[in-house]
Amino acid sequence: MDDEQRVNLGVSLFIPYRYTEDRMFRALQDAGFDDWTLAQCRVFQRVAPDGSRLTDLADQAQMSKQSAGGMVDQLESLGYVRRVPDPTDGRARLIVIEGRGLQAVEVARATLDDILSEWKAYLGTRNFTLLQQILDQLAEITDPYARSAPQAPTSS
Repeated sequence: MDDEQRVNLGVSLFIPYRYTEDRMFRALQDAGFDDWTLAQCRVFQRVAPDGSRLTDLADQAQMSKQSAGGMVDQLESLGYVRRVPDPTDGRARLIVIEGRGLQAVEVARATLDDILSEWKAYLGTRNFTLLQQILDQLAEITDPYARSAPQAPTSS
């Protein structure tokens, strides 16, 4: 395949993500979690295990705080999350995963395990491990939510 026919690298990275997201959403629906939308799932998946502030969820989901707040309201009414006081700041609230959400996380986690096992079988252990290592390395300079991500090099 020559360079003119090759898919853009960014698209090549996005295609497996989209596949994974679609398959996990279908698995959730098949397991009875059919009362939420993909947009709500995209906000939900960003809730940290120890809870997240609304501003962080909105930032990570690349949406306004108002839109994210509406999604959290909906997720809360469906029993996936709830708001609790932030123990580190009495004025703030955290969104935490609640009972129904914990059940959904288990379905999503099992589905992701299946997907990764299939990819490992297809690529082979060596290539799969190499892919993981390369993506982890690339995340060091591209993930704005990593704890201590160095900045991407700039061209002078």
